[in-house]
Amino acid sequence: MAQPLSADALVSALRAEGVTVVEHAGWRTNNRNSKGSWGPVNGVVIHHTVTSGTTATVNLCFDGRADLPGPLCHGVIAKDGTVHLVGNGRANHAGSGDGDVLRAVAAENTALPAPDQNDTDGNTHFYGFECVNLGDGEDPWPEVQLDAMARASAALCRAHGWTAASVIGHKEWTSAKIDPRGFTMAAFRTRVAARLGAQPTRPTKSTPAHQPFPGAAWFRKNPKSAIVTAMGKRLTAVGCSAYAEGPGPQWTDADRASYAKWQRRLGYTGASADGWPGAKSWAALKVPYVKEA
Repeated sequence: MAQPLSADALVSALRAEGVTVVEHAGWRTNNRNSKGSWGPVNGVVIHHTVTSGTTATVNLCFDGRADLPGPLCHGVIAKDGTVHLVGNGRANHAGSGDGDVLRAVAAENTALPAPDQNDTDGNTHFYGFECVNLGDGEDPWPEVQLDAMARASAALCRAHGWTAASVIGHKEWTSAKIDPRGFTMAAFRTRVAARLGAQPTRPTKSTPAHQPFPGAAWFRKNPKSAIVTAMGKRLTAVGCSAYAEGPGPQWTDADRASYAKWQRRLGYTGASADGWPGAKSWAALKVPYVKEA
């Protein structure tokens, strides 16, 4: 049990742990403190977003929805490992959960009870990180993202003197949720414990081999990006080109026709082979990573 970190202390803790932080305008005063208490805090809750694309996800988590005002977390962790700070104070992320789980987290028990009641306000007691992922169990978790998630969690644990047992998944807080999917929280806590067992360090400047999926909505905005060029070159390399010239950075009908060829190569038919990239077909294409300016 501890008092929440100030905005400055939170940023300092994250950066000391080697996290790349983006402070979004207004995040320091973006909270739901008028609707309930914030603190004392007991731990960190990890979520998946069920969204794709960094910008849209950050905007959603900052503003919230008509039925759930923002902020929806304290930080959004993107596929590239960047932590986008969107809230400081009480946030609408954990909701109601099991008081027995809270007591276990506060005691830093390594075994949590199964949540079977929703009798406690988690928004009072937990920091929350929303991590960009479709949450379908198939959308990949890039190593750079998992590393940033562990570093961000360890930063808060280190600042408060907590162990990795203070980090839980949303599904461990309430049976009404399934997030995060795609990895086990036991394995994730092992990552956090490893971070806490070492001095804070900057991550190594390695880059992922393949480009993370930028999200289905991203392509429908007719982007102009080096990612589109890299995708087109990869489609050409695998014999799925419909290009008369190029490919280039501007998304065109030729890109869509080429991608449709790739989808059909994978066995997709009908509306599933419409040329708009999806997470599974993108992962199979293995587009080389490019760093945009």
